[in-house]
Amino acid sequence: MGLFTEAFFFLETFISKNVYIYLKKIMMIKNLYFLLSCFCCLFMNCQNDPIPKQEKTEIVGIETQQPEPQPQPEPNPDMPQNPSNIKILALGDSYTIGESVCETCRFPEQLKKGMSEKLKNALVTLNIVARTGWTTSSLKNAISNANLSTDHDLVTLLIGVNNQYQNQPFEMFQNEFPELANAAIQYAKGEKKNVIVISIPDYAYTPFGKGNKAISEAIDRYNNFIESYCSQKGITYIYITDITRKGLLEPNLVASDGLHPSEVAYSRFVERLLPVALGKL
Repeated sequence: MGLFTEAFFFLETFISKNVYIYLKKIMMIKNLYFLLSCFCCLFMNCQNDPIPKQEKTEIVGIETQQPEPQPQPEPNPDMPQNPSNIKILALGDSYTIGESVCETCRFPEQLKKGMSEKLKNALVTLNIVARTGWTTSSLKNAISNANLSTDHDLVTLLIGVNNQYQNQPFEMFQNEFPELANAAIQYAKGEKKNVIVISIPDYAYTPFGKGNKAISEAIDRYNNFIESYCSQKGITYIYITDITRKGLLEPNLVASDGLHPSEVAYSRFVERLLPVALGKL
């Protein structure tokens, strides 16, 4: 009995010990599995629950407020509005046709060029009715036969020197100049605001005139009448006579014939004419 009991005790102890070890290993595996499960769950939660992005909100059914219209700048009277077509008519005598200077040197051509440069998008055309030696009677007859249109945007009138030079009665000029002025208005769309009357140059201050004061006094008489008439009728009058009275001190103001204005003198005419002409458009 003692041997059998001892053997049985040994066997019981051996089995208990191995079972304990086996159970302990099972618990360790179970704990490890539990930890792994927790880790996986945590990892999956991080993937499936990221930081939410900020959503865009769309507002439907609300009208967008329109910006208030900005006030437009006031038009500048010194800046013409660039009409597409400008028609100029120049009426006169040798001072308009440009005796003894090139065609592009005479003042109507220089005026046309200046207007074209300022009005870059406009087509500026020029018609000249003038000839050396014409008096007011000559110009009247010429324009009556010229079949001129009445849609000119600008008409210039410079006449009278040959009435004085040919010693015609001053009363003839007093009667005929108003007729020419009215004709100029008719050709300028019937608008006197589209007409520019230019004073008569003084040829006394040229080698031909030799500073003759009688010539200057006569020219003043004609110009005074022209200025007074234009003032009464509301017609624009541009005085350029003082430019020509520098001819003896500044020979470059006189053309090669020693009598008529030069290209330089005409350019000074245009310096006064151009701003006024642009302001009429």
